[in-house]
Amino acid sequence: MNKKITAVKDYLSQAYRIDQRINSKIEQVSSLHDLATKATSTLSDVPPSGARNFHRMEDIICKIMDLESDINNDIDNLVDLKREIVELIKSVSNPEYQTILELRYLCFKTWEQIAVNMCYSIHHLYKMHNAALEFCAGLMDQDT
Repeated sequence: MNKKITAVKDYLSQAYRIDQRINSKIEQVSSLHDLATKATSTLSDVPPSGARNFHRMEDIICKIMDLESDINNDIDNLVDLKREIVELIKSVSNPEYQTILELRYLCFKTWEQIAVNMCYSIHHLYKMHNAALEFCAGLMDQDT
């Protein structure tokens, strides 16, 4: 695969990686919420240790807020990137190529799912995907 096609593929794949990071951070927030709940119940059980657990609770709340802020920033970046990707895909003249690119890079479908949806063999789908990437590389060359 040539460098231009690899660069296009890397560009389009960014959305998936951002989406994965968002999901990971959401899981972390959920885990911290669970910890906060445990810290709250511990706080109410034993009054003398309350101050120590209160600081722990405070730390957990701060971490939750930081992660939620990161998630919001990542979501903003993902929305902006998807908007750019949509514009690139809309510039592709072949509707089959558009569909493949949308399903793969915006909907994050597996190759098998795309092949079934479009009634293509995996081998034919890979060929069409490669041609779509070449077309995108040409479009991106025109923009620079």
